[in-house]
Amino acid sequence: MRNNLRWIFIILLLGFISCDSNRIYDEYITIPDSWQKDNIITFNITPPDTIKQYNLFINIRNANDYKYSNLFLIVEMNFPNGRVIKDTLEYKMAKPNGELLGKGFTDIKENKLWYKEGVVFNESGEYKVNIQHAMRENGSVKGVENLEGITDVGFRIEKTQSKN
Repeated sequence: MRNNLRWIFIILLLGFISCDSNRIYDEYITIPDSWQKDNIITFNITPPDTIKQYNLFINIRNANDYKYSNLFLIVEMNFPNGRVIKDTLEYKMAKPNGELLGKGFTDIKENKLWYKEGVVFNESGEYKVNIQHAMRENGSVKGVENLEGITDVGFRIEKTQSKN
């Protein structure tokens, strides 16, 4: 009986933790071995609403073999009408002592990185988000061909927090 209560508690706890009322869209694409410089990760999104504001995030899962303290990304959002917004972004991935940032108890860390805040998808239809790494070695013009240590790239849309 005691063992059954323990399992019920664990299941309820997992159900409680997995509830995420702000999530609108949350998808990941796995990077098989290393992230090739020319490998563009694409997310096709149809927002549920053309009036509400949303916060956009790029999610990165990286392993201990990620050897850089930062991450440069080129993110391109294609609108249904053909308009394109392209950003070059830099994110901090490690502390000065080399310890990787992010959440996780194992050697895989998960980073939820801000992309855009208060976005209104005012055009109905499908949006396309393309994510590509733009890493370079210090002093080198040529980009890193195979970025090791990134295991998954994700894109997330959340409802904005209402201010009461």
